[in-house]
Amino acid sequence: MGDSGCHSTLIFKHHAEGQAQAVWSVNESIVGTNWDISRYIVEFEQGGKPGAKYGAGLLENLSRDLALRHGRGFSRSNLNYMRLFYLLFPICETLSHKLTWSHYCELVKIGDELERSFYYRQNILENWSMRELKRQKESDLFLWLAASRDKDEVLALANKPLAIRF
Repeated sequence: MGDSGCHSTLIFKHHAEGQAQAVWSVNESIVGTNWDISRYIVEFEQGGKPGAKYGAGLLENLSRDLALRHGRGFSRSNLNYMRLFYLLFPICETLSHKLTWSHYCELVKIGDELERSFYYRQNILENWSMRELKRQKESDLFLWLAASRDKDEVLALANKPLAIRF
């Protein structure tokens, strides 16, 4: 019986690793595909410019056309996140596949480049969930660190599971 318990533990560990690999592969595909779509929007639909000449109608029309052809996932707001994604992360090879599409959508909402870069890097280092990324943003971790003399202490507090919200 002792040997079968060890064997089943190994099987479940292998199963969990396989699931994690599958999730990682799907996420990598979603992020890459959305980057390709975002590149198409900016480079071809907008002629390489940050915005379209003919206004916001571009994203509404694209949303309608793509949704008819491909189904869900092409709302105007999602296409806007895709467009911003390419403008803020124009080199696909430099993207971190540790982050999900939802993480990138949250990051493109940050207008300040230094602040966005901080949350991007910190998220990769700490492997934050979406919930944790939002919590850290809402607690203004970046601003607390910028104003603090003891940055290590602020980071240590921020990374505690039940950190005090600032």
